[in-house]
Amino acid sequence: MADLFSLESTVDIGAGAAGPRLGTSLDTGVLRRKYDFGDRVSELQIAQDPFFRMVSKLAKKPTDDPEFKFTERRPSFHKRYSYIVAHHAASSGQHSAVDTEATASAGLLNATDELWLLMGTDYDYRGNIGNRFGQTSNDEVKVGDNYTMPKFFLPDQVVKLNLGADGVPGTQTEYCLVKVIEIGSTVGTDEYQNIKVRVVREPASVGSNLDFCSYSSASASLDNVSIAGDSISSVLEAKRCYVVGSAHAQGSGYPETWKDQPFSTGFGRTQIWKTAMAMDNTTRATVLRYEPNEFARVWKEKLIEHKWDIEQSILFGSQYDSGDEWYTQGAVDFISSYGNVFSLTHASKTQDDFLDDISNFLDPRYNNANASLFFVDTTTYNWLHKLSGYFSNNLEVSPNFRADMSLTAKKKAFGVDIAVISTPYGDMNVTRNIHLDGHPIKILAVNMKYCKYRPLVGNGLNRDTAVYVGVQTLENSGVDRRVDLIQTEAGMEWQMPEAHAYWS
Repeated sequence: MADLFSLESTVDIGAGAAGPRLGTSLDTGVLRRKYDFGDRVSELQIAQDPFFRMVSKLAKKPTDDPEFKFTERRPSFHKRYSYIVAHHAASSGQHSAVDTEATASAGLLNATDELWLLMGTDYDYRGNIGNRFGQTSNDEVKVGDNYTMPKFFLPDQVVKLNLGADGVPGTQTEYCLVKVIEIGSTVGTDEYQNIKVRVVREPASVGSNLDFCSYSSASASLDNVSIAGDSISSVLEAKRCYVVGSAHAQGSGYPETWKDQPFSTGFGRTQIWKTAMAMDNTTRATVLRYEPNEFARVWKEKLIEHKWDIEQSILFGSQYDSGDEWYTQGAVDFISSYGNVFSLTHASKTQDDFLDDISNFLDPRYNNANASLFFVDTTTYNWLHKLSGYFSNNLEVSPNFRADMSLTAKKKAFGVDIAVISTPYGDMNVTRNIHLDGHPIKILAVNMKYCKYRPLVGNGLNRDTAVYVGVQTLENSGVDRRVDLIQTEAGMEWQMPEAHAYWS
């Protein structure tokens, strides 16, 4: 009996372990004890890699060149707006520089009055590329930058000018309509356009001084008013002067015309991932408990490891040419450089604040695509569920009283769990991505229509997760071993930065 009670000796399982395990001094156990070992073994199932799974299922587009190029197109029909940067009566002639005075003096905007306006805008007409919300470090376009001159003004167009009280520019209280009667000279290399206009609809306070809302203050020009952090609806719209149609005389013939250049180009590169495994034939031939074929077990793990590496790369990689190898561009790198940027502090961000962000992100004036998948870290995943469930769990007063932001469904897409959260701006498809845990980005909104996973395929060769098998002889032993190589060559293509965003 003493021998039976002394069986609980300890075996150290290594430094850093949670603690010793109980057993005998021999790992094989006491020969007379079976310890009820079964024929089953528990396997810990890690979460699938949601981003790689989505792009490989939804957005795979093979390429036959490791340095691929693509074209983006942005229409211009909703970009015919500009800002007034100088003005005076027509008798003073055209402008030669940006003005510093916002006030339109009394009598300047009476019906049939004529004046010269110097107009500028805040998007690059070479592709109609504008600003993204919160993005001030990359590709910010300011009024007066090169290649921003508004080229769309034509004679007989009608333009709406927003006006505010004297000394309070930027706050619209009135407006007037003017008709373009002459296209004048340009100012700067390719920055501003002079137009001569006639007032056809005077403001109600025509006898008082008024300020053009385009100016940022009563004594400063507009040059840098359109910073990327300004909301279009609450800040910029009041400052913009839009073309609101045209008016032509009977029998006046064909009007003048213009055309835009809506195309811009980009490029991407493929990256090569390799995962190898090797095993000698003695080990391959040995039958083991639980999973008899050790080669098959390790091979399965290597496939998962290979996929895991690709997921990490297409999330966090940065497009780069080292001279020896290429790196493709990951989602986090691209969106943090060129997408929309919002802040998120769970303790202080309210549901109303979050809906304001969604409103800016999905503003149709510059982002008309809302088919996004929201990848979130664990903390944010829980926060969104608490936010969307709070109303229905705590404030519902009747079945007919509806919450505007609520969790409406749970579903699976290609094995990935998706939570559908309903908002006034459409459904949010949210999935947890553990790769974002510990990263500053809490939400990564990726429009799956404008990203592509591009494996290299051509001339009968498919580099999308190809497997190569070989036999290698160990040095000085003459023992052959099986060597398998998993290899993928693919890249990510990113388009339409307006359709992507992140919260951090």
